[in-house]
Amino acid sequence: MASTCSGVATEPPGLETQRAEIETLMREEELRVGESWYLVDCRWFELWKEYVKTGDQNSPSFPGQIDNTELFENLETYRLKERLVENEDFVLVPAEAWRKLLSWYGMVPEQPALERKVIDLPSTVKVEIYPVEIFLCLHSNMEEVVTEQFSRTDTIYTIQNVMQKQFEVEEDAEPRLWMKSSDTSCERLRNTQMTVLDTCLAPGMTVIMELRNADGTWPSSRPQIMRNSVEEQDTYRGQPGVCGLTNLGNTCFMNSALQCLSNTPPLTEYFLKNLFLGELNFTNPLGMKGEIAEAYADVIKQMWSGRHYSVVPRIFKTKVGHFASQFLGYQQHDSQELLSFLLDGLHEDLNRVKNKEYIELRDADGRPDQEVAEEAWRNHRRRNDSVIVDTFHGLFKSTLVCPECQKVSVTFDPFCYLSVPLPISKERVMEVFFVSLDPLSKPVQHRVVVPKAGKVIDLCTALSQATNIPASQMVVADVFNHRFYKIYQVDESLSCILDRDDIFVYELSSSCVDEEEEEVLLAVYMRERSHYRDYGSGGSNYSTSLFGHPLLMALPQSQCTRDALYQVFLQRLARYVRQPDPAEEVEEEEEEEENGEDNDEEEELYRNQPNGVSGDDIEEDSETAGPSNRVEQPQENTHDVTEDSEEAGTSNTVEQSQENTHGDEQNNAQSEPGSNGAEEEKTEEEESSSEQDRGSSTEEGQSAGGSTDTNSQDAADGEQGAAEASGKEEEEDEEEKDDAEPIAQVNKKAVNRRRCAEKKQKPLFIIQAVNSNGTTERGMADGGNTLSLSSPLYVAIDWDPDMKKKYYNESEAERYDKDQSMKVPQQHTTVQLQECIELFTTVETLEEENPWYCPTCKKHQLATKKLDLWSLPEVLIIHLKRFSYTKYSREKLDSIVEFPLRCLDFSGCLLRKTGTDSEPPSRYDLIAVSNHYGGLRDGHYTSYAQNKDNGRWYYFDDSKVTCAKEEQIVTNAAYLLFYQRQDKIRYPTLPPPDNHIASSNHDSVPGPMDID
Repeated sequence: MASTCSGVATEPPGLETQRAEIETLMREEELRVGESWYLVDCRWFELWKEYVKTGDQNSPSFPGQIDNTELFENLETYRLKERLVENEDFVLVPAEAWRKLLSWYGMVPEQPALERKVIDLPSTVKVEIYPVEIFLCLHSNMEEVVTEQFSRTDTIYTIQNVMQKQFEVEEDAEPRLWMKSSDTSCERLRNTQMTVLDTCLAPGMTVIMELRNADGTWPSSRPQIMRNSVEEQDTYRGQPGVCGLTNLGNTCFMNSALQCLSNTPPLTEYFLKNLFLGELNFTNPLGMKGEIAEAYADVIKQMWSGRHYSVVPRIFKTKVGHFASQFLGYQQHDSQELLSFLLDGLHEDLNRVKNKEYIELRDADGRPDQEVAEEAWRNHRRRNDSVIVDTFHGLFKSTLVCPECQKVSVTFDPFCYLSVPLPISKERVMEVFFVSLDPLSKPVQHRVVVPKAGKVIDLCTALSQATNIPASQMVVADVFNHRFYKIYQVDESLSCILDRDDIFVYELSSSCVDEEEEEVLLAVYMRERSHYRDYGSGGSNYSTSLFGHPLLMALPQSQCTRDALYQVFLQRLARYVRQPDPAEEVEEEEEEEENGEDNDEEEELYRNQPNGVSGDDIEEDSETAGPSNRVEQPQENTHDVTEDSEEAGTSNTVEQSQENTHGDEQNNAQSEPGSNGAEEEKTEEEESSSEQDRGSSTEEGQSAGGSTDTNSQDAADGEQGAAEASGKEEEEDEEEKDDAEPIAQVNKKAVNRRRCAEKKQKPLFIIQAVNSNGTTERGMADGGNTLSLSSPLYVAIDWDPDMKKKYYNESEAERYDKDQSMKVPQQHTTVQLQECIELFTTVETLEEENPWYCPTCKKHQLATKKLDLWSLPEVLIIHLKRFSYTKYSREKLDSIVEFPLRCLDFSGCLLRKTGTDSEPPSRYDLIAVSNHYGGLRDGHYTSYAQNKDNGRWYYFDDSKVTCAKEEQIVTNAAYLLFYQRQDKIRYPTLPPPDNHIASSNHDSVPGPMDID
């Protein structure tokens, strides 16, 4: 602030002239913000006034050289004294008056001129007597601090220039300033055009200058770099721009868009040359205060430093989420949506127009297109002027025609990218599994062609032509996680079915035995029980887990009993469920007899059976204690037994025998189906402690064979009584045991034969009513034989783990055949990019949700609309609209779009003809592609891009970068195409370095078809 002036004075005018000039200047000069005023010592100024008032140049009151010594604390630092008072210690003179006085009288040598600025405070305009004294230092050497004074009207850029000179920083270095107000608080001085007053810089604060590293990072916020240690940063030299971006969690969409923009030469060079620093717009209410532009610049500088294999764009991701809440978190998004936001954000942050004026748009009203287009573009540039507009914005012509009055409205609108539609087929290819009614036939996978807007009946009709099964005998279901996710009605839309859904079509029986009897649709699940009961949920049932493929079948109501269903299921599962072998049963019987003779504890087990005998009754009842005694008990309850169940040996008589024996299949006492009953023996204490378990499993045991056992509770009570009687006569039993040994041996053989017979009749599985999720709800396990009738009726086939292992063939159950239609390679639809562009320019009728207000009819009309290309930008982004959303369907179009890598010619599409010297050409070359793999709900984004320096193509898959060939680029995954106009292409001249491949092969990264 203080500058030294020489004391040389020129010949002054007359004293009266001096007095008149100075008094006039001091009286008429007003305080204007930013202008300079000067402090003059009051004593010297009074001497001067007295001197010029006398009119005598030889007067002893001659003031001599201007001397402000009394205003300084010392003559070494020339620091101004504190609490000086105007008109007592000093007077303020305007700059013009100061220059005159200085030229007439000179100044004391080495003494600085006390120049002060006029500042605008909130309540007044005044001269700033005491400037702000600030400490300055470099981030790399914060011990070396210098002190400088700055006016409150000085800009931060002024401070930056002073610091660069003070610390001898190179001009091409990229600095940024921080304001430190305390030991822990630092704030970034981002807007260098703000003043010291606006940034609240106060005396005593410190301004720190930070210089960007050679690798593009900042020392204060160095990000994590993939596989680059600090030492490697100084040694690695790769091809600039060939750098991966780390996936932060479903951020492949962002990485793909950033790689495409990074390889857009004009935009990248704009940031690498720091041209953005002078165009940051911090006051635009539509912008992000320059933060998005700075965050993007940091990423670009790191990627193009040639020092990194991969960069972590965490700060950029945070900034994007801060200004666009839809990108908060780590959900998957669309790369085109991110690109649209980023281009708009960069434009507003770098908009050279600080104050946007209101411009009323005019219709063509019959004027020539050239005139209207130039006016529209001129108006657009009056409000929007940035590097984004320079690089990416073009102009198209929009023509609306009213269907009623034929009013034609022509406007010219700017665009940043072209969203071109893909030709949509009216047909759709679906892959389904057909399950035949023949139990020995495997499911067959078919590929059928159906209408996109069709219904489920259309799918059945198409499948009927391939299978010769009437469509009326088919039911369609979506199978997910071993259960029916949804069973479709024939009138439901096919748009509800996604390509990735597992669709099964089941053949139903053609008719019932009794035509008048109503059919029930039966949904059958496969479940496997655990070995142990689940007491955690407040019940005592076995926990189950679903497995295998469910079944759908139609049955008459009369067959909806457990007995009948057991036989139906055995027949339907015959392909992968093995029936017990009679020879195997004979071997088991013989083995059980042998084991029974050798087991000394069998008598104790037999004595505890409900129909057994103990104590003194053994000799008396030995002839009636065998299985024949149990046959007579349940005869009253045989009315529910069907003919099928009798043939299969699943009558109530057998079931009661099963339920009242200790070998109840529900409590899993046996370890292997068909094993010897002697292996299941327990001590008397164990039998007593398991009474509750047997009682709770009685209900479930009833469902195994089918019929209801009304005597099961009495049998259980008898069993408990026998156990108690045995416990009371424990001592007597020891003596009786020796006396009854011959009789017990006879009874043991009878028991073995009885229990072996029971084993032969034990069912392979039990049938349980369930809900649609395949879980048992309260009130369903009632143990009744007849199931509650509803359509569809959900039941589960519950398998004991050991029975399932022995009789259920899992590998066979999972097998299926492929129809001839699956063996024919599915051809991807191929379209030309030119077709998509022509489709973009075709006439369409506005939708009801978006009508046009006709100024002639004075009402909204469904007008026809046609878009035409008028002018194209330097870099043209083409968005292929692969995601189709209509009233009838939602799908991703996997058509292959054939797009040229060179010489994409728009001359036939442009309304404004080129070819003159002033018009740019209309041929473009491809520079980048954003790819999307996957479907509607998920997927993975990658990109291809051509390096601007060496002209080579690279494939960017998050942090992994590999070389690519041109023939790999055109795929059905292409989503965003980046083209650069040929006249703007700078052909590469730099050879690639030896280690130019930056591939993070040591990382676990997804391939093209992997899902984030």
